[in-house]
Amino acid sequence: MTSTRETLQESIAQQRRELLETMQEPLRQLAVRCAAAWAERDRLDAVLGEGLPSLTYGRSLYALDTRGIQVSSNVSAEGLMPASFGRDRSKRPYMREVLPISGTLLSEAYISQLGRRPSLSALQIVRDAAGTALGFIGTDFDLRDLPLTRKLYDEPAVWRQIKGDPSIRSTVYHQSRVESAMDRQLDTVLGVIEELMIYHGVYHVKLHFSSNRAVIWEMGDPYRYRLLDFDALVDPNICLAYPRKPYPADALVPRERIRAVLDLFRELRFMDDTFYLRSGTLNVFNGIVGLTFSCDGSHYIPHDEFLRAGFDFWVKS
Repeated sequence: MTSTRETLQESIAQQRRELLETMQEPLRQLAVRCAAAWAERDRLDAVLGEGLPSLTYGRSLYALDTRGIQVSSNVSAEGLMPASFGRDRSKRPYMREVLPISGTLLSEAYISQLGRRPSLSALQIVRDAAGTALGFIGTDFDLRDLPLTRKLYDEPAVWRQIKGDPSIRSTVYHQSRVESAMDRQLDTVLGVIEELMIYHGVYHVKLHFSSNRAVIWEMGDPYRYRLLDFDALVDPNICLAYPRKPYPADALVPRERIRAVLDLFRELRFMDDTFYLRSGTLNVFNGIVGLTFSCDGSHYIPHDEFLRAGFDFWVKS
């Protein structure tokens, strides 16, 4: 994994930094104006109304005292909402964070009470000329409206293990693998899957060994998956239903390693009567292998690490 790839959390943090930069200065200037009008509700409403256009993507503006009680109307593009005066916002998610003693707080995302949509709030502290904290001005944003770059993060190419259902883990020693129809025809099934992936544009496959099916995604129609039942998986004629396509040049899994991954699936399926592979996935573009075992534990592994670990690693685990 190169240093330029962003994880999910790094991507979120970058978007938050960019958003905070766009709103800090308008809120700071507005807080100075609000301080002068703080004691007069009508003036405070008017100042907030004048300040709303400076927060292009803000849905509403309001002022709170230090206890989280609203001391202004809600001000939005639709006008004043006087009924919000006196509202107790102290229990809202953004008021439960560490409030700023200076500058602006950008809250974590939460689900709004009215719209039931993912939202953010920004709180700017308001101080009088003597430096005494009067309260805060707040503005709410719908995540869908924010001017973010929305660059999709890169999935980290690291080995991750996820524990499954505790009720399944606790009874794993009381179960035993039952031979499935796919187990009996696995040579044919893996041959068909290899052919589809190398020559017919199938870039993602999930094999369900116990329930005799596979789910595949094909490059020519990537938004729809296709379900192959047992009869399709054991019939090499299925390859005639998929147009021939060159193997993608930007795939992270070299075409010659696909069979090695599938063969290791086979070994893990038969490795033990108690601990065995229930399903396996392979995506040639992100290079990740997914494994779910009889204990319901799952692993997501870069294919090269999976092949390096080999069969012996799982037997000893």
